[in-house]
Amino acid sequence: MATTLGASPYAATVARYARLAGIAMLLSIAFGILGEMYLPGRIIVTGDAAATAANITANPQLFRLAFATYLVEAICDVALCVFFYVLLKPVDRNLALLSAFFGIASMVLYAVSQSSFYSASLVLRDTGGMAAFTAEQRSALALLCTRISGTVAGLFLCLYGIASMIRGYLIARSGYLPRLIGILLVIGGAGFFLRSATLLLAPSLSSAVLLMPMALAGIPLTGWLLVRPLERLSAGTPERLSA
Repeated sequence: MATTLGASPYAATVARYARLAGIAMLLSIAFGILGEMYLPGRIIVTGDAAATAANITANPQLFRLAFATYLVEAICDVALCVFFYVLLKPVDRNLALLSAFFGIASMVLYAVSQSSFYSASLVLRDTGGMAAFTAEQRSALALLCTRISGTVAGLFLCLYGIASMIRGYLIARSGYLPRLIGILLVIGGAGFFLRSATLLLAPSLSSAVLLMPMALAGIPLTGWLLVRPLERLSAGTPERLSA
């Protein structure tokens, strides 16, 4: 039975968190593109340790900016775990909570991988103990740090994928969020899960293409949350909504 938002005390909270989720998703996408694709692409030269080390040394501000943009993305993604829990709790509180836990776990592990990325700059500094390595060895270690970062991040994408699949399922069931976007989010989450699985079990089959379906869900969902009000809540009785 559909319940009008205005009929429940929980309605105003849901509407507010929907808009906050849209803002957080927009920021996460923007800073994610900068921190995971554009800025690292200007620093890391695949297979060339000397060029990568030279870029890091010559552009320390750019390197730190790349890490800073990740921090903004991470803050937004942790906030999204809470926002989506509030939005999806009326559908199934336990599943919404499980999705939030998987989302937070994925961000913690991604933070570990990004710590390896940042350590590349420490390897190239004249810090204690690094004098034992030649310039060539330090360049190789710096490139290895960036590769470890990417590999660790890829191995744990499955956690984000599981969180996204649960969210998509709940969105599709909700009745107050677009069912099609929920289905697309399930597909996108499955792509993230398969990316990790193939990276671990069948590296030759692993491809970044598996991550692309997420954009088909994430971008429309962001736009919908920003511009469309939540008009209906079909999660049962008003008592359940305010629980």
